[in-house]
Amino acid sequence: MAATDYPAPDFPGASIIPFNGKAPVIHPSAFIAPGCRIIGDVEIGEDASIWYNCVIRGDVNRVRIGARSNVQDGTVIHCDSPGDRADGRPADGWPAIIGDDVLIGHMAMIHGCVLQDRAFVGLGAIVMSGCTVESDAMLAAGALLSPGKTVLHRQLWAGRPAKYMRDLPDAALIDMREGVDHYVHNAKAHKGAVRAMGG
Repeated sequence: MAATDYPAPDFPGASIIPFNGKAPVIHPSAFIAPGCRIIGDVEIGEDASIWYNCVIRGDVNRVRIGARSNVQDGTVIHCDSPGDRADGRPADGWPAIIGDDVLIGHMAMIHGCVLQDRAFVGLGAIVMSGCTVESDAMLAAGALLSPGKTVLHRQLWAGRPAKYMRDLPDAALIDMREGVDHYVHNAKAHKGAVRAMGG
C-alpha cells in the first residue's frame, strides 16, 4: 500500500494528521470512528475498523494494520523509534505491525510489537515493545506481555506478567473468526449511522 493508492477519504469526526512528511493511508472501505486520532506513518487495510476514541500514532516509526482487523474503543497503538541502545532496541526500532483478521479488545495498549494474522488481544491487555503474538494465539483480558516475549501459535497467555496457560481448542479459534466477521459487519452499520448523522 502506498500513499498514492487511495484518495484521502473522509472520516467525519476523526483526526487524520500528517506528521514528518508522512500522512496516514487508509483504505476507503475501512471504518474510522469519530474521536479517533491517527497520526503519521500509519496504513490501515481493507474493511479494518478503528473504533471510537482510539489513538494510533506513527510518529517515530511505522504502524501497519491489515485487512479486516479491528481495534476496539479506547485502544492506543504506538511504536518505538530507531536506535542502538543498551536496552536492546534494534537499529530500526520497533514498528507496530498488525496483520489481517486481528481482534484487539477495548482499552488495549499495543506498543512496538507484532500481532500476526488472526491474533487476539483481550480487553485492557498490554503488549510491550519487541513482543510477538503469533497467528491464532490469544493474550487474555488484562494481561501484560513484557518486552520481547512471544505468544506462540494457538497458545493462551494470561496474567501480569503474562505466562503460558494452555493451548487453544478449535472452538476458541472458531469464536475468534466469528468475532472478526461480526466486527466487519458491525463497522459497516456504524459507518452508515455516522453518515446518516451528517458527520
